[in-house]
Amino acid sequence: MPTIAPPRRGARLLQAPVLVWSAFILAHLWLGFLNYTAPGLPMGDVTIVYEGWARQSTLAHYTVGIDSVWVYPLAALLPILLAAVFGLANYPATWLSIVLVLDLAAFAVVVGRGTRPGGVRAGWWWTAFLLLLGPIALGRLDSVSVPLAVIAMIVVSHRPQAAAVLLAIATWIKVWPVALIGAVAVTLRRRGIVVATVLAVSGAIVVIGLVLGSGSNVLSFITQQTGRGLQIESPVSTIWLWLADLHVPGVQVYYDTQILTFQIRGPGTEVAAALMNPILGLAALLVLTLGVIAVRHGVPETMILPPLALALVTALFAFNKVGSPQYMTWIAVPVILGLVTHAAGDGRSFRTPAVLALVLAGLTQIIYPYLYNSLLVVAPWMLVVVTLRNALLLALVAWAMRELWVLAREHR
Repeated sequence: MPTIAPPRRGARLLQAPVLVWSAFILAHLWLGFLNYTAPGLPMGDVTIVYEGWARQSTLAHYTVGIDSVWVYPLAALLPILLAAVFGLANYPATWLSIVLVLDLAAFAVVVGRGTRPGGVRAGWWWTAFLLLLGPIALGRLDSVSVPLAVIAMIVVSHRPQAAAVLLAIATWIKVWPVALIGAVAVTLRRRGIVVATVLAVSGAIVVIGLVLGSGSNVLSFITQQTGRGLQIESPVSTIWLWLADLHVPGVQVYYDTQILTFQIRGPGTEVAAALMNPILGLAALLVLTLGVIAVRHGVPETMILPPLALALVTALFAFNKVGSPQYMTWIAVPVILGLVTHAAGDGRSFRTPAVLALVLAGLTQIIYPYLYNSLLVVAPWMLVVVTLRNALLLALVAWAMRELWVLAREHR
């Protein structure tokens, strides 16, 4: 009978929970340092925009989302105002501390004491992903919604109501977790309790907003986003970036002072911006249809959920007319779920999307924040980087959709 060789000493060392915990914390300290010191003002949204809103609320008693329309859902006020609790002078440090605490809570669910199968490996992957993505991983509202979503997706199969509460709150901070809610609603047998809980939490948030005097502003984030143009980082904008490099008349990058972001305009951009929302809706519908087919063919829910969540989240990014660099943080959630699920023997290999996500993270850090000016002036080498990143993003969507189709076919 052949003997099984014991794992190498280096491999055993990497499996030590204390080592991966230390690496995760050190990664956050490094990224926090970059947010303070790196060129390109990586924490600009925190120190200028979020702090400005907090200053308005605490000093002028004028709160966005309550006293005016706002681009974000109402619960986004929670981290924005909480970061001012130790004074506006300490706003950036408090913000980074909030993100660190939330990430550590999510990390504990993923890794714990090393007892969860594959948890340590998923922890190493998450650490590498954050380092490759760079300071943007901590300096946006997405940094608050991601750890909430990680916790929710890890526990959703055995604590669906608790997961639904977290997903609902995360969605009312940044809308993207609605893709995860859709994946859970299609996949889980106990979908009724998830949907009911999400609706109850959402209703409670709306009621709180109305009590505070928001009126119709509580839903203004929906209308504020629909009329915006093409942000330069979005995949669809790649076409016009190359046209700008070719000096096609009328194609240029400009700064939108209302949305506070760089967009591109030129022949056809208004039509493209108007079409992106229905295209995104059709893409989501197609992905959900694949998920429903897999469910009806008897594929176990633990096998469907990771690729379905990945397909929906990535499609929400790839077919979005915004495409901000911090959107890349979303992809960590379904990949972590896929790695943990596969390690537990309940899902297929997630190695391909895990590798693709790391490459995408590294390319995103090249784009933002250090060399962002090269994108603004449409430098050809930067256009190559952006084009490669967007192509790989579409490849990730295709992989996830193909995985759903293969699962359905195998269980037909």
